[in-house]
Amino acid sequence: MLRILFDEAWPQSWKYSYPYDLLEVYGETSHRGYAYAYRVRRRVTLDLITEALPQGARILDVAAAQGNFSLTLAEMGYDVTWNDLRGDLAGYVQLKRERGSVAYAPGNVFDLRFPRPFDAVLITEIIEHVAHPDLFLRAVGNLVKEGGYVVMTTPNGSYFRNTLPRFSECQHPEECEARQFRPNADGHIFLLHPDELALLAHASGLDVERLLFFTNPLTHGHLGSERLLRRLPPTVVDALERGTERLPRCLQRVGLLHMAARFKRGRVASTPSAR
Repeated sequence: MLRILFDEAWPQSWKYSYPYDLLEVYGETSHRGYAYAYRVRRRVTLDLITEALPQGARILDVAAAQGNFSLTLAEMGYDVTWNDLRGDLAGYVQLKRERGSVAYAPGNVFDLRFPRPFDAVLITEIIEHVAHPDLFLRAVGNLVKEGGYVVMTTPNGSYFRNTLPRFSECQHPEECEARQFRPNADGHIFLLHPDELALLAHASGLDVERLLFFTNPLTHGHLGSERLLRRLPPTVVDALERGTERLPRCLQRVGLLHMAARFKRGRVASTPSAR
């Protein structure tokens, strides 16, 4: 992935995206917790893909923003299609592309149509921004071929400090439509709980093949540990994160900030909603 330098002549969406690259790609940040959390999410996501798919597989990266996952997967040998509502970001992603196959399909994923299904669809930190996560998962599931995968990361709704509602308890999600698709944590509408995933998957023609929990709140700086993170060597922080990923499942469910799921498509969905 090529490193690019900020240009005052860029469109506003490029200027908005560039600070995230400084955090996530170039490591230029005083917010160590954010950088560590992103690195862990990247590792978990790429592992879920490489475990299941060989090089050359076709992957759609939904709401891919500045394209860091898209470009990384392309460099690893996958045939990637980048997607985002902000079509003008495609030019920003193209500036950073160094090698590999990347196509561009901007637009709302609910409206997109492709000539053939993908081997996998990637949805990282997206579903919590959608007013209808059940319909969203069904839409992306329909873009995957039989036997293909949907790989998702999202905040863990069962984390003990979460205050947002469960989707399954919301009777009128349409009331949240005006707030959907907003970026950052301010745009979170519902947080899914682990026990909701199987229901959502079942209604979308998917099965939960793997479910992982990750992001220790200490290594994320959530519990006032940011100052400590600036002093600890990265190897120590990584060891702490990997150690907590080996805790008993019951502790992971309530103690870790994020979860990742790999869904496998095996049948045609028969119901419109998981609720």
